Amino acid sequence: MCFIGKKTKEDILNVLDKDPAARSFWEVYFTYSGVKAIRMYRRAHWWYEHGHKFIARVISQRAKKITGIEIHPAAKIGRRLFIDHGMGVVIGETAEIGDDVVIYQGVTLGGSGKDKGKRHPTIQDRVMISAGAKVLGPFTVGHDSKIGANSVVLKEVPPHSTVVGVPGRVVKQGDVRIADMDQIKLPDPILAEFRRLNRRIEELEKKLGIPAHAFDEGEQSDISLDIAKAEKGEKPDGNGEV
Repeated sequence: MCFIGKKTKEDILNVLDKDPAARSFWEVYFTYSGVKAIRMYRRAHWWYEHGHKFIARVISQRAKKITGIEIHPAAKIGRRLFIDHGMGVVIGETAEIGDDVVIYQGVTLGGSGKDKGKRHPTIQDRVMISAGAKVLGPFTVGHDSKIGANSVVLKEVPPHSTVVGVPGRVVKQGDVRIADMDQIKLPDPILAEFRRLNRRIEELEKKLGIPAHAFDEGEQSDISLDIAKAEKGEKPDGNGEV
């Protein structure tokens, strides 16, 4: 293994630690597209930093063709980035990624317009970005945060937060711990709001004396009017009675 650099060894050991499908050091080295993409990015980044931008772009485009992962050679990436599966991942020119970040397939760290200067996100340490998520713009995703699958994040994310939805909504975790690689057990604020509204409707139906499931779709509007009046403290008309 003397021909393998220290950072690449770190990348491989990181994959072995986090991916239960990884069976051996050499399997990861030769077959994992994320590891190969990061190796090629480092070469491209070296050429870019030394003023040879054309060579850097040639290397990065070759990496894209081989791995399906496009990383601009000007991007700044920390240690032990784990790109799992990786197909369709795009990391833009001014993106910055900290240490121990996990990125799944279909993720975009992109810009939100044609502005010059910093236009891509900064991802701090130990962030997980789930499959299909889009993080667009020159803001920061705070350390130890999680981005849910297919979320579209357009604004700052505080540390230790979880973001879900379109557009992405920040949901605080409190004392609930979620495993680092778990994309499933993320809170759903939209579902939580539906549940809150359903509980409120049930409470109002009880106050109005309306039996559960006592009306059909045609009578729903009258019931809704009575509920709205009850919420304001007004006396219902009774049009929604069944």
